[in-house]
Amino acid sequence: MTHGRPSAPLGVRMTSHGGELRVWSATADSLELCLFDTNDSDWVFKTVPMTRDGDVWFARTRSLSPGRQYAVRATGPSTPLDAFDPDRLLLDPYGRGITRSASGWRSVVVDDQFDWQGIESPRTSLDHTVVYEMHVKGFSKLNPDIPVELRGTYAGLAHDASVAALQDLGVTAVELLPVHAFTSEQRLIKQGLENYWGYNTLGFFSPHAPYASDAAQAAGADAVLREFKGMVKALHKGGIEVILDVVYNHTAEEGPGGPTTSLRGIDNRGYYRQDAHGGYIDTTGCGNTLDFGQEAPQNLVLDSLRYWAEEVQIDGFRFDLAATLGRGADLSFDAQHPLLQGILNDPVLSQRKLIAEPWDIGPDGWKTGAFGDGWTEWNDRYRDRMRDFWLGDIARARATGSAGSGIGRFATRLAGSANTFSQERGPLASLNFITAHDGFTLADLTAYNQKHNEGNGENNRDGSSNNNSFNHGVEGTTTDAVILDTRRRAMRNLLGTLLLSAGVPMLTAGDEYGRTQRGNNNAYCQDSELTWLSWKREAWQNDLFDVTKRLLQLRRENPALRPVNFGMFGETVPSASQMDWFNDEGLSMSEDDWNSADERTLQYLAASTPEFEEFNRILLVIHALEEPTSVTLPEHEGVAGYSLLWDSSDDTLDDRETEFVPGQELAVSPTSMQLYRAHD
Repeated sequence: MTHGRPSAPLGVRMTSHGGELRVWSATADSLELCLFDTNDSDWVFKTVPMTRDGDVWFARTRSLSPGRQYAVRATGPSTPLDAFDPDRLLLDPYGRGITRSASGWRSVVVDDQFDWQGIESPRTSLDHTVVYEMHVKGFSKLNPDIPVELRGTYAGLAHDASVAALQDLGVTAVELLPVHAFTSEQRLIKQGLENYWGYNTLGFFSPHAPYASDAAQAAGADAVLREFKGMVKALHKGGIEVILDVVYNHTAEEGPGGPTTSLRGIDNRGYYRQDAHGGYIDTTGCGNTLDFGQEAPQNLVLDSLRYWAEEVQIDGFRFDLAATLGRGADLSFDAQHPLLQGILNDPVLSQRKLIAEPWDIGPDGWKTGAFGDGWTEWNDRYRDRMRDFWLGDIARARATGSAGSGIGRFATRLAGSANTFSQERGPLASLNFITAHDGFTLADLTAYNQKHNEGNGENNRDGSSNNNSFNHGVEGTTTDAVILDTRRRAMRNLLGTLLLSAGVPMLTAGDEYGRTQRGNNNAYCQDSELTWLSWKREAWQNDLFDVTKRLLQLRRENPALRPVNFGMFGETVPSASQMDWFNDEGLSMSEDDWNSADERTLQYLAASTPEFEEFNRILLVIHALEEPTSVTLPEHEGVAGYSLLWDSSDDTLDDRETEFVPGQELAVSPTSMQLYRAHD
């Protein structure tokens, strides 16, 4: 079987002889193009046999024009490795529009002309980037400042009220949960549920039509694509980058008994990873896995990425289960895999933000730190350590009298995870997060010890049971003022840790005001007010929003919090931060200070080594026990004083002294953080 790079683009292109469709299949014996009647999308009014050119099949007809619905039929061998059915209508893998008829899915030819009016990407540098992970529908669905007909749509996210809200918060990029065309799994449909998150892709080139406004959907695939591009354009105009969460590791065709909608029926053995008997080798947990040991799936991904980056002006991609994309013919992961290298070496893609979820469920599937230069990786070690430090350790201290661990591992993560990412890659290789769409919200981390996923229809078996959460004495809602105060301080500490750490921070939509999912840590099938953002907020939620805004402002204003490179002892490294560590007495940390579960107090002094910004030095004081303490501010060459910028125990700083000198002793509240700017 020969693959290789097709000599001309796949999918539909307009030519002087009409539309031309090109489809790859190395195994098929014949393919035909099926065209549907304009007024009846279940009536095939014309078929055109496709001609083979190597492993690419093509057909031309003037009937293949914008707005036309079409499909492909394929015949081929009847073996355990194949799934050909000459009667089955299949989606074009490169189709830029997808719609649903009464009897199945249809590809649609789109007119992709769009006036960008000269508006370009903000091109925010990675060290200034703050990612905001959000759901297109959930973000604006309940926003009363957006017209009803636009709520929950691409146009709703493009609305001035949405853009203004993102600007007001201070994030620089939205990371959209999957917006490639997707459908619900067969199991969910039988349960009367639907896939809300979207990790079940139908087509890698088409936007998900149900996220468009009713008017755009009624006008057809052209209008859906225009609305999507309009969203990107509006966000760019507002200074916000757009990153897509892309799911190339598997498709909605599920296991061998699942629905055959495209790749399986066109060339099962060419696209999916199988054993010698035709059994699927699944490293995703979703029934199938694209076989990136072969060139056709590699080309599919590269072509899709280029399309979104060039034609839709997308700024970056977060790759779901990215370890799967680096598995070769023998199933092993290789950071030098042709697909991963193809992305890095592409002149367009290499200029985009490339974010890997660096694991899958296959053999040796945990690969955090293994993706190499050019990649930023979701840092699950950061997530687990920071949750444990502020929640799990505190719970242990209450239960046993000892937190069980010192502050050393926390400091390693705070400073950029140099034990996970190489010196060459630096701290920006770490995508820091405390929460994500998958798992507890920030508020629920502080309110639940156990997951509560009964509404998902799986008897609470789904979702992780290892959450590093702490309910602070009561499971779920409470009116106890002391518990509520402690939970909210824990939220502030977690937000402060995230937004003041070296690396690239990712904030999950709703955490800025303490959104709850009532203990559901796997809300993938909940399309309701449980998962949509509420814009009616209590006073404490507005206060937490203001804290988040303040932390983002402080991150912007203090380059010492945003190093590009790791510092090296005894050297001045450009765009790094020179870091000094002190104990509560203002003395350099000893081995016992780092490891003692009884101390857990740290003073972190970081000075920037700037190339493009003014010199800056900050002091971060962390105290992680539930008893108050005192610290002696450290004495350091060039530091004459400290200005208090933020205190997690007292958000307002009203009527408080804010100027201090080295050697001064200060009272520190239980489980709290303080940020100071050091000045000479």
